This record gives sequence, C-alpha cells and structure tokens, in this order.
Amino acid sequence: MIDNQSVYLAISIILFVIGAAGAICRRNAIVVFMCIEIMLAGVSIAFVTFSRANQSLDGIFMVLFVMAVAAAEAAVGLAIFVLMYRKHGSIDLDKFNLMKW
Repeated sequence: MIDNQSVYLAISIILFVIGAAGAICRRNAIVVFMCIEIMLAGVSIAFVTFSRANQSLDGIFMVLFVMAVAAAEAAVGLAIFVLMYRKHGSIDLDKFNLMKW
C-alpha cells in the first residue's frame, strides 16, 4: 500500500521536473520565471514531507526561507522584466545578449 509520504514526494518530483523542463525549453522570461516558482513549490513540498517524516521543524523553517527567496525573486525579477521591456520592447530571452561584451 502506498503511504502519504510517497504521494507527496511524487507530487514534489513531478512539480520540480515540470518546472525544470519549462525553464529549459521556454524562451519567454515570464514563463521561465513561473517555472522557477513551480520548482520552488516542489522543493517546499519535499521539505515539508521530510519534516513530517522525521518529526522535526527543520523542514518548515527551510520552507519559510524558500518563501522569502521566492518573494525577493519576484520583486527583483519583475523589476528586471520591466527594464528589459522598456529597453528592448520584448522580454523574449533569445533577443538578449546580456552576458556578451
């Protein structure tokens, strides 16, 4: 019989894989941003699952840090998207050569 922890871990793995595939395959910056958020949600579910399995609060505290990182990422990421759109008129990642000289 399948226990709840296996189901939660399977869901977290599925979310992480969907997010990773979307971040690699997509070229729209907002879609890549949302895929990274999906990956963070999958990691958070895994942290909570392991925390409940070990009867400790360490995983819950890690989820709080992940949420703080996601909030900071949202603020900085959206500001970068606005600046990219103002400068180039698009947020398509193929059009940017930000790391080149």
